[in-house]
Amino acid sequence: MNKEVLILGAGPAGMAAAFELHKAGKPFIIIEKNKNVGGLARTLQYGEFRTDTGPHRFFSQNQYLYDFIEDLLGERWIKVDRLTRFYINGKFFLYPIELKNALLNVGLYKAFRILFDYLFERIRRIFVHRNFISFEEQIVSNFGRALAELNMLNYTEKVWGLPCSKISPDWAKQRIKGLSLKEVIKKAVIKSKSGPKTLVDQFYYPDTGAGLIYEKIKEKILSENSGDILLKTYPVKIIHNDNKITKVVVNTNNKNRTIKSKFIISSIPITEFVNLLEPKAPNEVLQAIKNLKFRSHVSLFITLNKPFVFSDQWIYFPDKKIPFGRIMEPKNFSKKMSPPDKTSLLIEFFCWKNDNIWNANKKQLFELSIKWLERFGLIKREEVINCFVHKEKYAYPVYDLNYKKHLRKVKDYLKQFNNLQLIGRAGSFRYNNQDHALEMGILAARSIIEEKQYNIEDVGAEQKYFERGYVR
Repeated sequence: MNKEVLILGAGPAGMAAAFELHKAGKPFIIIEKNKNVGGLARTLQYGEFRTDTGPHRFFSQNQYLYDFIEDLLGERWIKVDRLTRFYINGKFFLYPIELKNALLNVGLYKAFRILFDYLFERIRRIFVHRNFISFEEQIVSNFGRALAELNMLNYTEKVWGLPCSKISPDWAKQRIKGLSLKEVIKKAVIKSKSGPKTLVDQFYYPDTGAGLIYEKIKEKILSENSGDILLKTYPVKIIHNDNKITKVVVNTNNKNRTIKSKFIISSIPITEFVNLLEPKAPNEVLQAIKNLKFRSHVSLFITLNKPFVFSDQWIYFPDKKIPFGRIMEPKNFSKKMSPPDKTSLLIEFFCWKNDNIWNANKKQLFELSIKWLERFGLIKREEVINCFVHKEKYAYPVYDLNYKKHLRKVKDYLKQFNNLQLIGRAGSFRYNNQDHALEMGILAARSIIEEKQYNIEDVGAEQKYFERGYVR
């Protein structure tokens, strides 16, 4: 089978690339191991209930992406008022932090400690120049020890399963650059009445889940017969010769078939891609691949016989004694995610593949969760209709202290393949947001369409706070 472009993986990045090729009339084929498109942003349906695999609100600083999705969804692209909180020591803290709410919750003594520690770090910066070697050092310097320990360090360790002293400062640079206690105070004192709405206030969302974006792309491609989409299909061998990927052997319907293509766009985990190469990559590259780790994600979806649980889209739980890290109520994204008189919760666990959480069955995860949900006064056992478990092996690329040198070795090796582009969170080994994944896919397709090389590595690497962006 011959196609001009082969796309591996039908997540946000892969589907965006496919849609851009579709619009340009370029023949392509896209393969996906799951039965649905959308990757980590797909929407799951259980009877009358829908849920994403995690919270996937949309925001971006790229106007083209808003237009891209609005053209697809039209009126089904809705604006949502945002409410997100942290649950710490029995109290709810607004997120992003709001000064008045935080001060009322922590009390006078703790507030003084937060201010003292922050001022100490600001003065320290004046006299001591430091090159931060870990996430912990960066966060403490930005916020002071007391505020960092309130929710940032413990939640981060819960997500990544590593001490913050073992996490790269790249994570801090990417997620919180430009944020500090000074910014929080400034926002509280000087509130703009006429400025644009930021992510603190509102976001956009497809009315039946984030996966609608990718299902709509799939519909358009298939209805206009512009490309092939093979679901429940995965690569088993990636063959290369003379600095090119020449063909890919895939398994579909339990049969192997070979696809030859001029260009390859890959959004599958970079670790899997390298391990499938034939001839094999050099030993030092294979060793580097072994040192690149992904954090896994397990979710317990609980359907409930009650109209609502809380007003938040999701709530964070940084306390390590609580087994889950985040709870999302899909109905607070869109009323269409649950029947009118019922609701649901998505309980999220962060784990390593094959640890106790990963290996737990539905009953074990439910019993682990329900005692805490009842303790918090959120739900009662008798209100539960049903529950379902969903697992993602490659959820988050891990930024440990040495990830960069291992990743550079792998990417330097892959650069020899002049018809290959790596995109997406897992494909590029970069923890980016949905908008960055879309942008990567679009630029990869344009590189082929326009015969012009775009630097996809620059997408999402602007090192500014990822929660910024504006809602029109």
